[in-house]
Amino acid sequence: MSQAAPNHKTIVVMPAHNAAKTLEATVGAIPREWIDELILVDDSSTDETLDVAKRLNVETVWHPHNAGYGANQKTCYLHALQRGADIVVMLHPDGQYAPDLIPSMVRPIVDGEADMVLGSRFLPTAQSALDGGMPRIKWYANQGLTALQNRMMGTHLAECHTGYRAYSRELLLQVPWLRNAIGFSFDSEVLYQASHLGFRIAEVPCRTRYFDDASSIKLRPASVYAMKTMWTGVRLLLHRLRLVPDPRFTPAPRQIPPPDAPTIGDSGIPS
Repeated sequence: MSQAAPNHKTIVVMPAHNAAKTLEATVGAIPREWIDELILVDDSSTDETLDVAKRLNVETVWHPHNAGYGANQKTCYLHALQRGADIVVMLHPDGQYAPDLIPSMVRPIVDGEADMVLGSRFLPTAQSALDGGMPRIKWYANQGLTALQNRMMGTHLAECHTGYRAYSRELLLQVPWLRNAIGFSFDSEVLYQASHLGFRIAEVPCRTRYFDDASSIKLRPASVYAMKTMWTGVRLLLHRLRLVPDPRFTPAPRQIPPPDAPTIGDSGIPS
């Protein structure tokens, strides 16, 4: 077990797509004393991401075809859970989020204060997202969508659109995230689900960097993401009013695997 989180197996998952230029620096900045395992899921990259991961000796799972950001996360969480994770931290390998903040992401779960931790770029104590290079149009869009989502969920979050997240095992077992989209709206769906099902959500200050090699969603996909995020919020309201049931907001019965159930083993990089 990690020295800093006794009795908690912490696994960092990295959903990757064409991250060859930034992967080594990101992996090198991870505080290894805080984690037990690191898993990279490559979503059919067309660059040297797999080669870099192999050179760094990072455990890697690869998709034979590009499936999408949400599909990548589903693979990440399935592997982490079946490898016994108590805490799962999602860290993007593009260097946009600082790996040295992992302790801050993990502590609220270890201390029993939260089931989900968001690395927020908009908390008063965080470095200004604009200072980190966030385009001003994204700043306004993020703030506007966050305000609307807070109204829909009944929350008071500083940011709903960060990609830096940590989850407890209990949350990942009860929230039906396998029913979610395979694209970028996956993150918003998980947040709606966690809020609706009563899980505790905490935020910690997060600094970020925008630069040429960092991944960034383009205008058209961003617009689609915003519309899907709002539509999911509407579906949540309709579900709460019992007008249109939505399976995403209905927890599946807990399935306890038998002791001899097979688990996902080590997945090496193909030679």
